[in-house]
Amino acid sequence: MVAMFLSFALAYFLSTMVRAVTATLAPEFSRELGLSAGDLGLLSGAYFLGFSLTQLPLGKALDRFGSKAVVLSFLSVAALACWWFSRAQSLTGLVVSRAVIGVGVSACLMAPLTLYRQRLPPHEQLRANAWMLMTGSLGMLASTLPVHWLLPHLGWRGLFVAIGVAVALSMLAIAIWVPARGAPTDGGVAPTHAAPTLGYAQILAHPRFVQLLPVAFFMYGGMVAVQALWAGPWLSQVTGHDAAATAQGLFVINLTMLVTFFLWGLAMPRLARRGTDAMTIMQWGLGLPLLMLAAIVALGEGATAWMWAVWCVLSSVVTLSQPRIAQEFPPQVAGRALSAYNLVLFVGIFAVQWGLGMAIDYFVGLGWTRIASFRAAMGGFGVLCAVSYAWYLWRASSITRALSRGAAPLHHRPNN
Repeated sequence: MVAMFLSFALAYFLSTMVRAVTATLAPEFSRELGLSAGDLGLLSGAYFLGFSLTQLPLGKALDRFGSKAVVLSFLSVAALACWWFSRAQSLTGLVVSRAVIGVGVSACLMAPLTLYRQRLPPHEQLRANAWMLMTGSLGMLASTLPVHWLLPHLGWRGLFVAIGVAVALSMLAIAIWVPARGAPTDGGVAPTHAAPTLGYAQILAHPRFVQLLPVAFFMYGGMVAVQALWAGPWLSQVTGHDAAATAQGLFVINLTMLVTFFLWGLAMPRLARRGTDAMTIMQWGLGLPLLMLAAIVALGEGATAWMWAVWCVLSSVVTLSQPRIAQEFPPQVAGRALSAYNLVLFVGIFAVQWGLGMAIDYFVGLGWTRIASFRAAMGGFGVLCAVSYAWYLWRASSITRALSRGAAPLHHRPNN
């Protein structure tokens, strides 16, 4: 189990490092290619667009062929795309190759979570999910100061060649230590070539999925969008940090998230044994990052990396939704359920990353200062997060009323 986890973790570490590295490399791209805020948002978001395009076919493939075969196939694409990115000479080449990188690493989290759903009891799934996200935070941590230190020696092009080589090494580890298929748990069955009983239409219409959809899009997607890109430009263009101080600020944010996910992994099994459900924690916790974001917007240039770190920590409660949504469905369709949810999440990341960049450019075009433009864009994002939280609470109350009237538990209602 440990070797399997570490093999998956290495691949996910690399996927999140390449996801977040644009925040550190943004000054390099702007200087070499003259990219605007909207261009940076498009370049960073291209990863998430490519990632999103694969999610529905990925879910079918995971349920049909198993996690190992699927992730190895996808990672081979990622390794080649990293080399392509290192050779790109224009914004178009960078955007297209980065989108292909997103395609290649799109199974790095869904493959292990699918296998964990098939092999582990529910409370251990929550721990494994949290510690995979901790590994992801370690990758994002590596994209800050370590990348800043390596740039004078490798350059950003050499950096992507090195990442491609590391991806190939992760494939070797997965080939050796990851089992071909999961063993059944919770009365389910391991993945087979037989068609699953639930399709995407039923998964997307599930009451819990509908409840979580706006939260996944705006709050979960927005947390990743800010952590992976916009925290960096905020620190450099609003707070006024130089490149080194910005990298240090991003290091603080990602180190804080690493510790946060480690603690979630320790806490969730204990909370689950006490009967505390992830949905209850989210119901009370999702309002806190809204208050923190309002404080950040109000302070403007006074909002430092530590404030963004606190916002990310408070927002991390939304990550409990990912393994929770998988538990609403039987193990043989775990790949589809997780990939459908991940599709919503990554479309949200792309939309927020690009949308914030376009909003900043729009306000600058109106003659606003860079600081005022950033604050206005983040304020609009906060309003969308507040609406999604209100939807979550409203749907929670309707689900509770349905259950109180004697409706069957959600995971026993296949027609939903």
